[in-house]
Amino acid sequence: MAYVKANAPKISLAHAGVGSASHLCALMMMSTLGVKFNEIPYKGTGPALNDLMGGQVDLLCDQTSGTVPSIKAGKIKAYAAAGKTRLPSLPQMPAMSEAGVQGFDINISFGLYAPKGTPKPVLDKLTAALQASVGDPEVRQRLESMGISAVSVDLARPDALRAHLKHEIDTLGSLLTKAGVKPE
Repeated sequence: MAYVKANAPKISLAHAGVGSASHLCALMMMSTLGVKFNEIPYKGTGPALNDLMGGQVDLLCDQTSGTVPSIKAGKIKAYAAAGKTRLPSLPQMPAMSEAGVQGFDINISFGLYAPKGTPKPVLDKLTAALQASVGDPEVRQRLESMGISAVSVDLARPDALRAHLKHEIDTLGSLLTKAGVKPE
């Protein structure tokens, strides 16, 4: 932490472009640590990850579903999980709080969406299929192997997703406003 705080402007932090999940993670990291890194926006995480592996940038905050293979192969060093807990796919990697960074918690969420006005019986069928999927032990294990934690069956509902999205918009929206990022 002492090195990071003393050298933050010299440390290059890659992200997948303004408004991307990795950008939000980068903003949260800088806000939580009280530093300003040299941000390097990319057009996607693929090019950012390539430059991280090639040594052109120092850091990348990205979702584990895209980085677990490179971490396990030793191509990149993982410092900490961005959520509150360790990841089943990388149990040796501490959570940020264990690494000495308190108040840092960001997770990437996936949702199942349908067009506005979709009939309730169709939504009910989609919800049932989603709940069956996230309740399937094989599906859960496969997702966990990629660094993705599936929600519990009882949270695989439209109202739960709406509540989650509202929380995320409130939390991340204030982070964007604080960072001076304006919608285009």
